[in-house]
Amino acid sequence: QVQLVESGGGLVQAGGSLRLSCAASGSDFYIRAMGWYRQAPGKQRELVAVIISGGSTNYADSVKGRFTISRENAKNTVYLQMNSLKPEDTAVYYCNADLWAGHRWSDYWGQGTQVTVSS
Repeated sequence: QVQLVESGGGLVQAGGSLRLSCAASGSDFYIRAMGWYRQAPGKQRELVAVIISGGSTNYADSVKGRFTISRENAKNTVYLQMNSLKPEDTAVYYCNADLWAGHRWSDYWGQGTQVTVSS
């Protein structure tokens, strides 16, 4: 069984920064890609950023230039550095991993961490 555990959310003023972390734990798994999604009240969950095993990254247009996703393979951990935060970044942020475990590829999700940006 693989688990994703997130940390680093909180309350910050507009223009501030936060760093989210997500660590995958378990045994006998291989991660193909890890990413962050977010869901604001009344809205659908949306992709924020993703990083694949080779290091390529992709970002939502709304966060380009402000957010940076990175990964520490040895620790099976992904980070999201969020700078110049805006009130519209307020949402629950979810970690996602596309990984091989139990003889198949599956999507795994973290429990979510709240990010609130005050104006």
